[in-house]
Amino acid sequence: MFLHKTIKNFTQNPKNDILSGLTVALALVPEAVAFAFVAGIDPLVGLYGAFMMGIVTALFGGRPGMISGATGAMAVVMVHLIQKGNEVGLALAEPVQNLGLQWLFITLLFVGAIQIMAGVFRLGKFVRLIPHPVMMGFVNGLAIVIFLSQLGLFKESRGTVPQWLTGADLWVMLALVGLTMGIMFGLPKLTKKLPAALIAIIVVACITIFGNIDVSTVGSFIRDGGGSGLKGSLPHFQTQIFGFLETLNGHWDLILSTAFLLAAVGLIESLMTLNLIDEMTETRGSGNRECVAQGGANILNGLFGGMGGCAMIGQSIINVSSGGRGRLSGTVAAIALLCFVLFGAPLIEQIPIAALVGVMFMVVIGTFAWSSFRILNKIPVADAIVLITVSAVTVWQDLAIAVLVGVIMSALVFAWKSATMIRARKRIKEDGTKVYEIWGPLFFGSTTAFNSKFDVSEDPNSIEIDFIESKISDHSGVEAVRNIANKYLDSGKEVKLTHLSPDCKALLLKWNPEFETIIENSIEDPRYYVVTDILDSDA
Repeated sequence: MFLHKTIKNFTQNPKNDILSGLTVALALVPEAVAFAFVAGIDPLVGLYGAFMMGIVTALFGGRPGMISGATGAMAVVMVHLIQKGNEVGLALAEPVQNLGLQWLFITLLFVGAIQIMAGVFRLGKFVRLIPHPVMMGFVNGLAIVIFLSQLGLFKESRGTVPQWLTGADLWVMLALVGLTMGIMFGLPKLTKKLPAALIAIIVVACITIFGNIDVSTVGSFIRDGGGSGLKGSLPHFQTQIFGFLETLNGHWDLILSTAFLLAAVGLIESLMTLNLIDEMTETRGSGNRECVAQGGANILNGLFGGMGGCAMIGQSIINVSSGGRGRLSGTVAAIALLCFVLFGAPLIEQIPIAALVGVMFMVVIGTFAWSSFRILNKIPVADAIVLITVSAVTVWQDLAIAVLVGVIMSALVFAWKSATMIRARKRIKEDGTKVYEIWGPLFFGSTTAFNSKFDVSEDPNSIEIDFIESKISDHSGVEAVRNIANKYLDSGKEVKLTHLSPDCKALLLKWNPEFETIIENSIEDPRYYVVTDILDSDA
């Protein structure tokens, strides 16, 4: 049974996995190169980072079919560290070139350790708590970010400042992008046995190569950015990073703060990607396992000279949409990427950028939640505001900050609504006892409303407070119960607390052991549930 499940996860359809993996590998090249330029490092460092992230997470990650590599979200965070390191290196008595890159490798060791600990302590399961409006805003913002990132490829280098394409060059670029998108849209309607993205790239590349059409290619893109091409060697162990530890004197705070930020950005983006692919494939991955795999991959990047990274939503969607559902697809993508660098550079460098832009534009169309326009006026106003805000912050800042903002906004909205839900039904028993039947969640936000339900001075001498329809959710709620009970006792009145949850009883008795006489030990449990005591183990 275990062997069968392992084989099923590795590949259910080898042909689809291999072809989709090759498609993803082609799309990874310009992305890794572009993000390396963003971080201010050599393109080969980005490509090596994409390879090591891809191979480790494909084999050991939280779900089959998800693609990891060098990402823009992490590249933006790396920039300040690398620039600061380079400045320190040039200011040394014996100047050191590219010290910032060595600092990045050291930082990645801490990033990996933090991410592994997140997996060990099972923090990955909390991605399940992200509200749906946040998820929709996240994918919409991501689609916009991917679209905007592709617009820069409609420029060409003229002197020191890139200029927008004009005239015939622009029309040729648009035509090739449109042809790529047309093939990807139309081919699946004819046959689904061939990966549309890969066929589109091959067709457009053949047209430009055999038609001798002068367009921007992967090779020219790298050279225009300051690189020398794809040709490289196997990544090697970075023994020199340990020799640069002494240069960190006075800068450990920068290393550690950057490491925590990189780890958080990487995990949030990866777990959100996992959640999205779960929904697309109607399967379920393991967030904790993904945390550990991401951490291990980043440690390898630090040791062997890659820029690190995390899950890539665009490439993951390309992979899944092309039929790559097993771990074989990610493995093929990573190995193919390395082979491109080592052996296939001359061919890969001839692929027109227009073909890859067309693929990414189709990813944008597939990623954007178009249904959000239809439901925007049908969902609660608060949810609509959260959705729009997350989309905007994703474009303005980055994915991690947008998700955090969205979760905080949703939590505040939930807390405010829950605070107004507390109710107290009142009735008098035949023996004259006044009963307060509490309904709704009792927590820090609803304690004021809870206290206002009672009239200690006017109530009869015998009071019963029934919590069978209420859930006491935090210490503030427990403290409110303790205070109101003490008010009745100080007034010389009898009070009985019924249907309290076991954890609430324990806390009340810890503070006031004398409450043993007023707490009724009921067989029935409270019927009002706000949260479960045990979250999904996410094994």
